[in-house]
Amino acid sequence: MAARRALHFVFKVGDRARTARFYRELLGMRVLRHEEFEEGCKATCNGPYDGKWSKTMVGYGPEDNHFVVELTYNYGIGEYRLGNDFLGITLVSSQAVNNAKKMGWPLKEVTSGVFETEAPGGYKFYLEDKEQLKQDPVWKVTLGVSNLQRSVSYWSGLLGMKIYEKDEEKQRALLGYADNQCKLELKAVGGAVDHGTAFGRVAFSCAKDELPSIEALMKKENQKILTPLVSLDTPGKATVQVVILADPDGHEVCFVGDEAFRELSQVDPDGDKLLDDAMAADKSDKWFADHNMKKVSA
Repeated sequence: MAARRALHFVFKVGDRARTARFYRELLGMRVLRHEEFEEGCKATCNGPYDGKWSKTMVGYGPEDNHFVVELTYNYGIGEYRLGNDFLGITLVSSQAVNNAKKMGWPLKEVTSGVFETEAPGGYKFYLEDKEQLKQDPVWKVTLGVSNLQRSVSYWSGLLGMKIYEKDEEKQRALLGYADNQCKLELKAVGGAVDHGTAFGRVAFSCAKDELPSIEALMKKENQKILTPLVSLDTPGKATVQVVILADPDGHEVCFVGDEAFRELSQVDPDGDKLLDDAMAADKSDKWFADHNMKKVSA
C-alpha cells in the first residue's frame, strides 16, 4: 500500500486548442507527452469511442512525483455533458491566479484567497492564491458521492487509502496514499451521482504484482470491475498492465503497474511540438463548418 501513487485524472475535451491554452498559459503546466491513436483504447481511456483520438499529459513536472492531467480528445466530438461526479481540482498557485487575471479568464473568489475558474468544457478548478508549492502545486481532486460512509469504506477499506480528514457535518472526507501526494476528497452531493457523458477517471500506480490481488479482492467483495487485468501497448514505448474498477458511485478507478508505467510516463521533450503539430493538422472543425454541420455532442 505504501508504494501506491496518485498519478492523474482523465478529462474528455472537445476544444483542444482552448484547452491547451488554459493548461499551458493560465495554470502554467507543461506538456509532458502527446500521443495520437487511430482507434479506441482497449481500456476505454478515451471513453466508449472507436475513432481517432489523442492523449495529452500536462502537469507541473514528471508523473514520477507530480499529479498530472490526461486530456483525451476524440476528433469527431465537440462537447460532453457534465454531471455532478467531478467537483474540482484544487491547486496552490498565485501565479495561476495572476495569469487568469491578465488573460481576462473568469474568476470567482469563493472563500478568502481561493478562486474558482473553469477549464474549457466546464471542468472546475480552485486556485489558492499562495506561492506555488515546489513539490507539486496540485493538492486535491474532489469527487461527488451519494453516501459518504460507503465511499470512505471502499476507498479506505478496500483500496487502502489513509483517512486524513472526515467531517460528518459538511459530509466530506480527505484521503490519500501519502502525505506528499495529491489527495482525494469525497463530498456528498445529496442524491445520486450523475456522470453525464464527460465522466472522468482517476489513476493510481502500484507494484505490478499487486494488480491480480486487487482484481481478486474486488471479485471477492462483489465490486465492479470495468476492465479486467489487461496489457496496453503504446507504439515504441513500454507495455503497461492495468485493471480498471468502478467505486460504489461508478467513478472509474485505474490501477497500473508502476514499473512499466514509470518507463512509459517519461517526459517527452518534443511533447509541446507534437501537440502543436497535431492541432495544426486537425482540420475536423473546418470540415464540419464547410459541410454546415456541428461536431457531435456526446
